[in-house]
Amino acid sequence: MANPFKSLRRNLISRPLMGWYKSVLPGLSDTEAQALEAGDTWWEADLFSGKPDWERFRSFESHGFTEEEQAFLDGPVAEFCAMLDDFEIEHEHMDLPEAAWAYMKQNKFFGMIIPKEYDGLGFSASAHSEVVKRIATRNVSAAVTVMVPNSLGPGELLMLYGTDEQKKYYLPRLARGEEVPCFALTGVEAGSDASAMTATGTVCEGEWEGEKTLGIKLDWEKRYTTLGPVANLIGLAFKLKDPDGLLGGEEDLGITVALVPTDLPGVDTGDRHIPAGLAFQNGPSWGRDVFIPVNQILGGQEQTGQGWKMLMGALAAGRGISLPSLSTAAAQVSAQTTGAYARIREQFGIPIGQFEGVQEKLAPIGAIAYQLEAARRFITIGLDNGHHPGVASGIMKYHATERMRETVNYAMDIHGGKSICVGPKNYLETPYRAIPIGITVEGANIMTRSLIIFGQGSIRCHPYILEEMQAVALKDRKEALRKFDDLIWRHVGHDFANIWRSWFHGLTGGKFTSVPEDETLKPYYRELSRYSANLAVASEISLGILGGKLKFKESLSARLGDVLAELFLLSAALKRFEADGQPAADKPLLDWVFADGIARMHARLAEVGDNFPSGFWGWTIKMLTQTGGKRRRGPTDKMTKAVAELLQEPGETRERLGEGVYTGTGADPLAALERALALTIACAPLRKRMREKDMEMPEAAREAGLITAEEHAQLGDLYRAVREVIEVDSFDPSRVSKNGLNPETEHPEKASA
Repeated sequence: MANPFKSLRRNLISRPLMGWYKSVLPGLSDTEAQALEAGDTWWEADLFSGKPDWERFRSFESHGFTEEEQAFLDGPVAEFCAMLDDFEIEHEHMDLPEAAWAYMKQNKFFGMIIPKEYDGLGFSASAHSEVVKRIATRNVSAAVTVMVPNSLGPGELLMLYGTDEQKKYYLPRLARGEEVPCFALTGVEAGSDASAMTATGTVCEGEWEGEKTLGIKLDWEKRYTTLGPVANLIGLAFKLKDPDGLLGGEEDLGITVALVPTDLPGVDTGDRHIPAGLAFQNGPSWGRDVFIPVNQILGGQEQTGQGWKMLMGALAAGRGISLPSLSTAAAQVSAQTTGAYARIREQFGIPIGQFEGVQEKLAPIGAIAYQLEAARRFITIGLDNGHHPGVASGIMKYHATERMRETVNYAMDIHGGKSICVGPKNYLETPYRAIPIGITVEGANIMTRSLIIFGQGSIRCHPYILEEMQAVALKDRKEALRKFDDLIWRHVGHDFANIWRSWFHGLTGGKFTSVPEDETLKPYYRELSRYSANLAVASEISLGILGGKLKFKESLSARLGDVLAELFLLSAALKRFEADGQPAADKPLLDWVFADGIARMHARLAEVGDNFPSGFWGWTIKMLTQTGGKRRRGPTDKMTKAVAELLQEPGETRERLGEGVYTGTGADPLAALERALALTIACAPLRKRMREKDMEMPEAAREAGLITAEEHAQLGDLYRAVREVIEVDSFDPSRVSKNGLNPETEHPEKASA
């Protein structure tokens, strides 16, 4: 029997409300609609809800690496890293060594994500990410070369959308490196705006392998294609038209993806871009009247017009692995090297790491390295459990690359002149030059922050909005009203609950939130619960008052997205601390990360209120999210000092921060730095003994009987090791030419210790 109250509510309230709702919805382009349909959500949806399910969060577990994956990391990955010389690759040859290319193909580095049934390695997302990270700690160009075939490109798209015939033919060839793939998306006019794409395909009849067949004539001009100059298989995105109706449908079929061999007539590749001066293969491609049969459409004829959805689905996974792995590598190298350098490098008679000004830069390097590694591991848990979380991947892409920029810049500051002189001893120069590449590719950071994270997150992560949008779009108006009525009133109840939570938890400092009963971690869970409710309320007011206009208030959207991102990254740090067994020595890192993240969220929510178009509603947002009157100021000097000291002292925490960093052996600069640090620590008591007697020179101390001959020799080893580290490279002028550096013998500074 129908409920008379519901019927009355539906007709008197919900019906006009549905009309208003439909009028304020933002207009969605086809590419935006396909982006919303691609992928799914994961933990970020809980955080957006205002009431995260902490039991679910604590159930997330990494299964670690299989024996096969661990053996690959310990064997081929380590051996591959040993083959690479960063300076030779980036300055002398502008390419990887031929032996390295052969080794990658022989050991199936290009087939990590391809299932074993297709002759690939079938690795997990966790192992894939770890491989890329470890290689990136040695050389960025090598990591990019391995990364691209396993990320956005023909391999993953074939696995997700390819026909059985396409998979059987191409995947084994890709896994073995017989086909080197690239993906051509960006055109001269079309970058982030896919609708401006000028690459075209026209359905027609033509000749293929000597027979007349139904196919597509392609014309394109693409750029920024990684591996393009050496690829023999292009994944090509283009707009497909069927003017003669040969496929039996509409004329404009939309963005489509096809597999195009580079040896076809009309294909032109081989020219190179030089991105920020780095050596990885990247370049333009052109196609003029290139004919392919329709079965080269990725996924077959039924996938025509689905290209943008395919790309967004692949990016939802790839953006969570590739650039976060590169960024984490840069942060870890920055933390390991800068901590050691700050300990061994002295000015005014003390290690520079004791200066508070240096500590202000050093602590964020360590904290960010800790957080990025935590976030990198965390998102692979979701990926390995079958999720393709587009919003979380966008968070990872933007914030990992931006924080990489912070860590490398701070590391450059602390290293001073050493970091700006190019040469084999400079381990920061290549990561520094790589910064703008990470910022730009796979969705430029400005667009990712201002349009994607909250723009998609507010719809995809909200418990009701996407379903409400789908309900009001139904052609059956009766069914539309029934569904909308049910959803909107649950939505209203959800909003009132969050308003109460936001205000009350702010007033009480989150003391009454429902969080796990872990006395050590309860304060962290409380903060996350409080700010999750704050975000939910600020988002609802923004969406309710501005409606579709919020899409054009990019700065407000970006700030709300920042809060969602901080919640995700802080969750990852908390998950790492728990997974590592809650080591007390690591707690200063967790405290610093939380103090910084909470201050950022507090500031962003205040900025949303201050800049809201309506003064009243801006005040309301601040009143509901800034209760308690306590301003969050970020890490204290005491916190900063504690983290900075962790980076300068050998121990388990420093080892965990540098886990996976390839240090090399012998004369490798990171190996030399670690030797110098070990000697610095070992000789500290000797040097203290000498300072207490006002003796600086080891020779005088030995003659005075203050140190033994063995200790004198140890100090000599220390001074030589430190000198080796702080030296910078110099080159004979004959080596420097318009073509770069000739690979001759380099002569370092000649002063001895």
